[in-house]
Amino acid sequence: MSTPSENSPESEVAAFAESPPGRLFQLLFLHHSCGGQLLAAPGPAEGKDCIYRSHPNGGGLRERLEKSGYLVHEASYHSRIGQDTNIFDWLPKFRDNMEQVLTCDRQDIKYQDTRRNNIVVFKSCYSGNAFRSEGSSPGNPNGPDLTLWNAKAAFAALPGEFRKYPEVLFVYVTAPPLAPKTPTQPLWKRIAKALLGWNAKPVQRARLARQFNNWLVESDGWLKDGNLNNVAVFDYYDILTDHGMSDLSAYPTGGGCDSHPSREGNEKAAAAFVPFLNRAVGRMGLSWQRNVGIETGLDCIARAASGCRVDSHSPVSLSIDHGPLTK
Repeated sequence: MSTPSENSPESEVAAFAESPPGRLFQLLFLHHSCGGQLLAAPGPAEGKDCIYRSHPNGGGLRERLEKSGYLVHEASYHSRIGQDTNIFDWLPKFRDNMEQVLTCDRQDIKYQDTRRNNIVVFKSCYSGNAFRSEGSSPGNPNGPDLTLWNAKAAFAALPGEFRKYPEVLFVYVTAPPLAPKTPTQPLWKRIAKALLGWNAKPVQRARLARQFNNWLVESDGWLKDGNLNNVAVFDYYDILTDHGMSDLSAYPTGGGCDSHPSREGNEKAAAAFVPFLNRAVGRMGLSWQRNVGIETGLDCIARAASGCRVDSHSPVSLSIDHGPLTK
């Protein structure tokens, strides 16, 4: 068992207020099944392409976000923007398709007005923690082998893309940990995995996963040279391992064999995510400006309080306040 770093993402932004910003933000979440379940309300599985209204593993994050002023948009399976979410997919996605990301309303449907996404949340599935080996330095950002050094190289290339969009907050949600039990597999599959070099032991994979996810959040890790206030990491992995009680999932499903987090695990993560996001927004120093003929987030909130319908498609204008931040 490894011990997680004390330099958690929560400690990095802890000096800033966790209360809701009081304004509306357009938030795009790029995810597959685990992210869809984290967002969903608890209940029967209802939805398509892992964009769920409800799910038995639902964490209720969408409702929490919207109550705090974040208008949630999603892209997942069967869309160009959401289809590929493996560790080696993020660099080409953000390098080559950032305009589509920032104008994505849902799946591959673009906004029909001047809105843009102010916050981009992105995560890989638990397969992003199925490391084969440590690999060798400096690593290949294109993979394809999921080694520790290749994964680090892939993420080390991302800040250069995020730096081009200082008005957008990018939040990486670390991949969920692997389940502690492995279902019995037929002999042919075990032989094939051995021949392909996929036979790393669960304990070894979990140890490498802890190293990678610690590196993502440590002050001397992934973002040590970037000085980027518009990039944050939410350690979903650490929450789901009970903060280092194990390097494997403490909240698996399927009798301990399924790495999809349970409702309990997702609800814990959802409760922690919104205050974390509020602090990250505060750290950026985001403020909203009124444009002539354009309704601001505060106007929308005032209309909602008066019983009027809030139109999530009302465009708002974003600027960065370079003045002192309130801590």
